[in-house]
Amino acid sequence: MPSLIGIDIGLTYAKTVVFDVGGTQLAVARMKVPQSQPRPRWVERDMGELWQLAAASIHAAVSACGRDPADIAALAVTAHGDGLYLLDQENRPVRPGILSLDSRAGDIIERWGPEGVAAEALRVTGQEPHASAPSALLAWIKRHEPASYRRTASILACKDWLRFCLTGTVGTDHTEASTSFTDYRSQAFSAKALAIFGLDELSESLPQVSLSHEVIGGVTREAAAQTGLIAGTPVAAGLHDVTASALGVGGHEPGLLAIIAGTYSINEIISTEPAVDARWYCRSGVLPGTWNNMAISPASSANYEWFLETLCRADQEKADREGTSIHHVLAAEIDAAFTRPSAITFHPFLFGSPYGSAASASLFGLRGWHDRGDILKGLLEGVVFNHRAHIDALRSKFGASEARIAGGVSRNPAIAQLFADALDLPMLTTLSDEAGALGAALCAGTGIGLYDNPISAARRVVRTHKRYLPDGSRKADLERKYDLYCRLAGAMRPLWPAMEPTAELRS
Repeated sequence: MPSLIGIDIGLTYAKTVVFDVGGTQLAVARMKVPQSQPRPRWVERDMGELWQLAAASIHAAVSACGRDPADIAALAVTAHGDGLYLLDQENRPVRPGILSLDSRAGDIIERWGPEGVAAEALRVTGQEPHASAPSALLAWIKRHEPASYRRTASILACKDWLRFCLTGTVGTDHTEASTSFTDYRSQAFSAKALAIFGLDELSESLPQVSLSHEVIGGVTREAAAQTGLIAGTPVAAGLHDVTASALGVGGHEPGLLAIIAGTYSINEIISTEPAVDARWYCRSGVLPGTWNNMAISPASSANYEWFLETLCRADQEKADREGTSIHHVLAAEIDAAFTRPSAITFHPFLFGSPYGSAASASLFGLRGWHDRGDILKGLLEGVVFNHRAHIDALRSKFGASEARIAGGVSRNPAIAQLFADALDLPMLTTLSDEAGALGAALCAGTGIGLYDNPISAARRVVRTHKRYLPDGSRKADLERKYDLYCRLAGAMRPLWPAMEPTAELRS
């Protein structure tokens, strides 16, 4: 019986998941991928090391699934979107890959507003640029690393680099192409878009574009030796991880809101007509003639992970020794905190925000009688409120009857319920913990004819786990806290620039 592989390269882990054609997870392997932060605001990774770890995760998953590698019918990769991975004429990395947590180009984004670049980009590309957009990062490289800029022959995203390592083919897909340089109307690369950002000379460096489910090559002999796959196994073009996750929870359809509470706050809804607004990105959907309207910021579960790694290290080590999970250890504290009132308000802007690069995380209302559970409750409410700010923007234009949610903290029932209550919207979780990998696998299966298209494939295989309905008794309290969250953000906005660690940034 054929099986499919979806590879999901996130900001922290390289994951390979083997699925059967019904969407059941057969095996999963995770490898932590180190990040490098050589300077403040820089977040990079070694591209060669990334491939070695991804290959190791593929090999481990293939070995663990208990099936002959010849049964693996096809595979596809998804990975963190935006950021930048550059190749030279010999298809060698020009420099380390840049992750979507990077904000070195923040000063360029700040200038592009008054200069009219952002407004023109919105008019042509359907989105204003942000600090980790390929447009901003390439403008930064042009200014600060001219030798790297001149060597650039191919402008790729993270998943495109893995595709090259697997197949030896250079290219991207329909969804990833729309991150900076396409005209949103035609959904094709535009010379005018490059010109807006002063990047005209890179027109020949834009890669060939395929649909996400098109087979673009087969696994090379070299890659087969490293991964345990069979040489020639079909590889589909793959897709941006935001879109893959929406597909993997069955939310890549009009009227359904897809929420991914991962490193990024990802909130998206599909439309059959483009709708442009500065509050969201109007990007290409999986199928031509559909648009994925996504409101995002790097301000979601990464705050929780930071809390664990920075302030709960001893508990983490104890949990590891006892063979339990730190999430399980903290669940009781979180549940207890949700039973008592607290005025703590947290802005989850440790790694970025919807308010520009100067915004930072803030904790308000902390008192001596509060404990760790109260702080965690405030942190999680702040994460949900940041999602709500994005979702309210989308709901001002698009209708949404329910939401599908995946990622990070949403696996905790108390937090999934918090989303339902704060958004006043039914919230569905799905059985698969690996929505992005499943979305990639559905594209791979479509490419070899197992499914008609990725959307109908999702309807066929995605199974819901639990439905959370809004609790009306919490509505008034959450509305009051959300209003305070927004007012505090407005009050902080003129103060955040004065809090920039200028000395640290110069070092």
